[in-house]
Amino acid sequence: MSKTRDDHRSATRAVLAGRREEWTSRVVNTPIWRGSTHLYASEEERQESLKYNEDGHFHYGRRGAPTQWSLAEALTQLEPGADGTMLYPSGTAALAGAMMSVLEPGDVLLVQDNVYEPTRSIASGLLKRWGVEARFFDPADHDAYAAAFDDRTTAVMLETPGSLTMEVPDIPHLSAIAREKGACTLVDNTWATGLGFAALEHGCDISITALTKHAGGHSDVMMGAASAGKKHYAKLRHTAQSLGQCVSPDDTALVSRGLRTMPLRLQQTSTSALKVAQWLQQRSEVAHVLCPMLEGSPGHELWQRDFTGGCGLFSFVLSGQTEAQRSAFVNHLELFGIGYSWGGFESLALPFDAARIRSASAWPLPGWREEDRLGIRLAIGLEDADDLIADLDRAFAAIKHS
Repeated sequence: MSKTRDDHRSATRAVLAGRREEWTSRVVNTPIWRGSTHLYASEEERQESLKYNEDGHFHYGRRGAPTQWSLAEALTQLEPGADGTMLYPSGTAALAGAMMSVLEPGDVLLVQDNVYEPTRSIASGLLKRWGVEARFFDPADHDAYAAAFDDRTTAVMLETPGSLTMEVPDIPHLSAIAREKGACTLVDNTWATGLGFAALEHGCDISITALTKHAGGHSDVMMGAASAGKKHYAKLRHTAQSLGQCVSPDDTALVSRGLRTMPLRLQQTSTSALKVAQWLQQRSEVAHVLCPMLEGSPGHELWQRDFTGGCGLFSFVLSGQTEAQRSAFVNHLELFGIGYSWGGFESLALPFDAARIRSASAWPLPGWREEDRLGIRLAIGLEDADDLIADLDRAFAAIKHS
């Protein structure tokens, strides 16, 4: 096994995790094993291999080889309480695969209302056609959430923080209610990763991450992962294999390389994001800053209680500006690209109106002015925070004349 120990801190674990000596030998990184066919020395060896379906045993390329096994083991070691991890070709594939592993036709799935839009689409589209009923709930209304369960409710899909609007749900409380009702809890843990939020230790059964983001870290690869404890890992693995889910060794090597520096990048982008968020909080053009790490932001107390880290992704809401002014603001940014995804080295800006993808919770949030509804999500990269602030300042100046 790799030399990772439970008492190692996150940066040390990220360096050591998954680097078994039999996979790395005399090199630092696990080599890229390309191949669809695995050969056996004899028919007896092939027959013996049929007894095993676990990483570390050669079978066929779809089940991976040391390149994939190393990354899966590293992610398991970075997710406290996990028994194993499955890799998928994208974060969305990981979400779909994980949900399908715990659901059957006729089941009810409770879905946090402010989840990532593809998660919502899977629940109300793919799973609906499969005979699963999705019920969306406001994660802040615990009584309504508890009342939404019935004897067909099998699973709950959470996300922390909520996509775009960044509210932090009370994961331990919500997952405890699910457990009492006999349902399992899945969580999209991409924002903080297992380094910043130990999802399984806080009551979740399956933790899902888009490795495209922080683990890849360089906007050049797509991949997802789902980690589970012993109770759910076998079915997670079986479902992924039944769906033919597999990832290329070359993509895996890119993610493994990014994983080693992920703690440093998370720390840097978190520091920069908080500085930018604090600056935005003082701007008259900004009605609300939605950043869990920022004091006074929705869910900050829960973030302080449950999390050990954050990242560079947060949002803010303009104060009474028009859509034309918002577009002008984004168009005048020079250091922020306009695009989806996040977690890379470059900063991004994405306009949003959350009302379009919510059905069980209010937007604007209770107590806000109706005219304060137009949001912009910022993904803070590795640029100097002061340069990013100067860029935002120039964009604000531009919209005054638009």
